[in-house]
Amino acid sequence: MRIKENIRQGLEAVKTNLLRTVITCLIIAIGIAALVGILTSIDAMNSAITKTFSRMGSQSFNIRNSQGFQRHGAPGSTIAEPISWIQASSFKKSFAFPAEVSISRNADMTAKVRYKNKETNPNARVIGVDENYLKTASYELEQGRNFTSNDVDLALPLAIIGKEIANSLLGKSGLGEIIKVNGKTFRVAGILAEKGSSMGMSGGDRVVFIPVSRSRMDFNNGKENYFINVAVTKIEQLDPAMDEAYLLMRRVRGLGSAKPDDFGLTKSDAIAKDAIDNLKMVTLVGTIIAIITLIGAAVSLMNIMLVSVTERTREIGVRKALGASAAVIRNQFLTEAVVICQLGGLGGIVLGILLGNLVGLGLGTGFIIPWKWMLMSVLVCMVVGLVAGIYPATRAARLNPIDALRFE
Repeated sequence: MRIKENIRQGLEAVKTNLLRTVITCLIIAIGIAALVGILTSIDAMNSAITKTFSRMGSQSFNIRNSQGFQRHGAPGSTIAEPISWIQASSFKKSFAFPAEVSISRNADMTAKVRYKNKETNPNARVIGVDENYLKTASYELEQGRNFTSNDVDLALPLAIIGKEIANSLLGKSGLGEIIKVNGKTFRVAGILAEKGSSMGMSGGDRVVFIPVSRSRMDFNNGKENYFINVAVTKIEQLDPAMDEAYLLMRRVRGLGSAKPDDFGLTKSDAIAKDAIDNLKMVTLVGTIIAIITLIGAAVSLMNIMLVSVTERTREIGVRKALGASAAVIRNQFLTEAVVICQLGGLGGIVLGILLGNLVGLGLGTGFIIPWKWMLMSVLVCMVVGLVAGIYPATRAARLNPIDALRFE
């Protein structure tokens, strides 16, 4: 009952000094809003990054001509000799692990795609792929069909185009239409499902896939370099598959035991992990800003409570004369401080959730309710209230009742 009475007294004090209380609550709310808003935004960014890069295939890895074998990170920056068609084909035929293996090459990164009198703007990427590429790179078809091994063997002039190109050039037309890529004629065999633009990455919808063998004929610039993608069916198979691929690739590249690696193996989620790790610094800076704001709020609250003790000196004297102990007086003022902090914290939590989800809305993520940050904010507000109120409460509890009754 004493706790309820203290809370009631605290609310009465809030009503009595409404303007000062509102100002203090606003300061506390801004600090909590900064804390909850920033951390909710970080959660939204993590969700967007995970969503974006999961489309690349979390159960896959690629092999490139980058020096240094890295099982759990990006390849080294030193570029080695290109992976040749013979080497890539040999790897695909010899890799015995139960997994999908694909070969691809960048045919043209700034190609013009034309359909009748329409032309892509900006330019599109042309990538030569085999029949397994869509699976290993986590692309999905919305219409049409994938390439077959026969299409690749015969180097047929077929194309699978991204959704953005299909919408801008073909309109209601689609499968079977003839397009020109840098003047070369291709028939549209398939249209990719939309990849989206999470985190500003929309290149997956502005791409043209052609059979890798055809790309060697129509886009041969004399600098052929091939990439190998490997996708396993279960995540626990990823590391064993990488181990086997590493050993096979050394044999394919003709590397003796004394020669260093001249290729790199990279998990598809390595970039996402790096991006998420970089967000930790943003989280740290945001938390520091919020803590500084909360310290300012605590100082402001302490000042208000000290003024409140001075203004209510006679009230304290009356309560003590009627039998209230020092502990009761101290708990009353502590409760007032905590009540003010919790009111400000509640407003800050609501504002922080709204701000954080505005960021999430811009990134295309769903509505996020940060339960752990909300709980942490409630605890932080309680601690701030106790810390800010303990000195004024102790001062009020030590007042001599006779001196307090004489106070004017």
